[in-house]
Amino acid sequence: MTPKERAVKALNLEIPDQVPTFELEFQLEEEMFGRPFLRDNDLIGLSQGEREKKIKENAEYLIHVYEALEHAIIPIHYLRLPDLIMTVQHIKKTVGERFMITTHGDGTFGIPNGSEMEKFIYWLVDSPEEAKKEALRKATEAIERNKKLVEGGVDSFILCDDYCFNSGPFLSPNMFAEFVTPYLRKIITETKAMGAYTIKHTDGDIMPILDQLVYCEPHALHSLDPMAGVDIKVVKEQVGDKLCLCGNVHCAALQTGTDEDVIESAEYCLKYGKPKGGYIFTTSNIPFKGMRPERYQLVLDTWKKHRMY
Repeated sequence: MTPKERAVKALNLEIPDQVPTFELEFQLEEEMFGRPFLRDNDLIGLSQGEREKKIKENAEYLIHVYEALEHAIIPIHYLRLPDLIMTVQHIKKTVGERFMITTHGDGTFGIPNGSEMEKFIYWLVDSPEEAKKEALRKATEAIERNKKLVEGGVDSFILCDDYCFNSGPFLSPNMFAEFVTPYLRKIITETKAMGAYTIKHTDGDIMPILDQLVYCEPHALHSLDPMAGVDIKVVKEQVGDKLCLCGNVHCAALQTGTDEDVIESAEYCLKYGKPKGGYIFTTSNIPFKGMRPERYQLVLDTWKKHRMY
């Protein structure tokens, strides 16, 4: 099977030949492969010809990195819409449909920054109809952007607005049902109708709103955060027949734990995520800048040892 075929099988709750893997974002490209991915700022002041050359070089670098990592899904971030689409098209021209391609696609209310939290919550309570109009505007804008990206060749979307702290959701379940769930469901429903896959990401303790996330019917749920006490075994038992699970190798262990801690976490995820399909192996957040590359390589090595069905 190709990497994309494995991802499609898992996202459709089927069993591929092996557990696929990917990361929402991969920040160790410079440490492991020699240079960073292209950013918007790298294109400032370039002629159109120079710009296209840089974008094509970056597309080929993305292929090189994710082929070496054996990821099934290539995430493309850091670029504006036309440059992102050009990147997607060059990847597909080069390797066809070998990989699934994803980018950000959310448009719901997520956790505000600390200085805005109090103001935001008062606004929801004092002006609920205004807040719902804004939620609908944001969702509609996301859907329109997703449509352009699908037309440009994007296969799937990571819906990345975060909802939860380690202690639970930033809104009560009732408020979440009023101000987030209808709009998340709308984005997911309409994006799926375009033929794209949807992977809902949120860190933190999702358990109080797990039923609402499932109700929105994304293809998959990421990242099943063990630092917030989310246990992939429990989530698999509760909703593993309803949506694909992506996670939940302990990111803190990757930074501060022992090699044994990392291996234990990775093996636990595979033991309880893998059965009956519908599972994609990932860390519980991302391989972040500053993490020792050999720690992420240890994660991959453990996956390779146990990935076959």
